[in-house]
Amino acid sequence: MGGQRVVIVDGDAGWRCHVASLLTRAGYRVVEEAANGIEGLKAVRARQPDVVLSEVNLVGMGGFELARTVQEDRLAPVILMSGSYDPETLERVREVRVFGYLVKPFDEAVLLPAVEVALANFQEVLRLERQVRELRETLETRKIVERAKGLLMEKLGLTEAEAFRRIQKTSMDKRISMRAVAEAIILTYEI
Repeated sequence: MGGQRVVIVDGDAGWRCHVASLLTRAGYRVVEEAANGIEGLKAVRARQPDVVLSEVNLVGMGGFELARTVQEDRLAPVILMSGSYDPETLERVREVRVFGYLVKPFDEAVLLPAVEVALANFQEVLRLERQVRELRETLETRKIVERAKGLLMEKLGLTEAEAFRRIQKTSMDKRISMRAVAEAIILTYEI
């Protein structure tokens, strides 16, 4: 709880004030409050909070739509709040894949752990997504280098090791990536 920024979206001004008070006492910074989904989304985009707490039932853009947009754009983790618990709402919460769901009324013993878990899980999701992108890039680079090696072996009669070494040496000499060298080789021999 080191001053993370929070946006609260709820049509009930009294409840927004209550949640803001709980969070502020715990060291969070409530950077903006909004009364409806459209204002909430604008606030999230403008203020770039670390976490968003949103009521499910909002005027205009509903809480589920707000949460879906914020989640898809990876702007912040969203914790949805609702005045009731029912299977239909819970199913929609699952579909949106928010980072938490709280039934009102709740106190700081419920709110604070939910916020901390949401923050930690969101960071883990971002880390895993970065790792997946890096692995895809590595795999794609390997495929391109393999294709270039195959072309060098076929066109120049090199062994696999010689073809690899030629790509590697060119990469080092020209100070460009092996992928860039491999792509140039592919362009040269596949025209």
